[in-house]
Amino acid sequence: MSRFEKVFGQKKPVIAMVHLGALPGTPLHDTAGGIAAIVDGAAKDLTALQAAGVDAVMFGNENDRPYELKVDTASTATMAYVIGRLRDQITVPFGVNVLWDPMASIALAAATGAAFVREIFTGTYASDMGIWAPDAGAAQRYQHRLGNTDCALLYNVSAEFAGSLDPRGLPDRARSAVFSSIPDAVLVSGAITGEAAEMRDLEGVKRVLPKTPVLANTGVKHATIADVLRVADGCIVGSALKVGGDTWAAVDPDRAKDFMDRARAARGY
Repeated sequence: MSRFEKVFGQKKPVIAMVHLGALPGTPLHDTAGGIAAIVDGAAKDLTALQAAGVDAVMFGNENDRPYELKVDTASTATMAYVIGRLRDQITVPFGVNVLWDPMASIALAAATGAAFVREIFTGTYASDMGIWAPDAGAAQRYQHRLGNTDCALLYNVSAEFAGSLDPRGLPDRARSAVFSSIPDAVLVSGAITGEAAEMRDLEGVKRVLPKTPVLANTGVKHATIADVLRVADGCIVGSALKVGGDTWAAVDPDRAKDFMDRARAARGY
């Protein structure tokens, strides 16, 4: 059994985002509310998502704009604290993503017992944050040094807020990443958070990776979940489950339940 199967069990899991409020030291941080407000907001979103029946949740620092390629240690420490405060309330597998820092994400997973990590581990990009050149070899070796080898690694192979400097097409880059880096799953994204991946991109990557889980990483909506799951092996969803479909709003329990009802109908269970 693969690590992906051990973590998710479901054949086509729906992984829902718990977007933490902006962390201390970042421009959008709510200094009046402080860390208590971050914990409270995350707890409410977690409760709504689990009640809706999502298959897994992922904690991310989506609000920490402008994003960094190497995050401040305080960001990772605060995320660990928040997850620790919520740990007893988590009833589904959970993952982490410290944007956009693979090493910090690996460290956070080890500290919190996260079952999976999402990040950009491979490739070279021209991005809003500058030249983006992660090191998958260093990240996986770090994971082994921390003894966290049961944690699944989900590789985003089409970075948001960026364009690949690699002249190869996305399917070839995805196929190469699987050969050279052994990810547990490959993720296909749209141009920015909340925007859908092109179906032709999902189809092209899945065509060349029939034995590797391929998930839609951004922009999956109520109206598209059935089409997405006909191609993809699962999805990660955030904005569609929020009040008004707004990335920066709180989770809407009714929208989350409706989404999961449609997902279960699409996959037949």
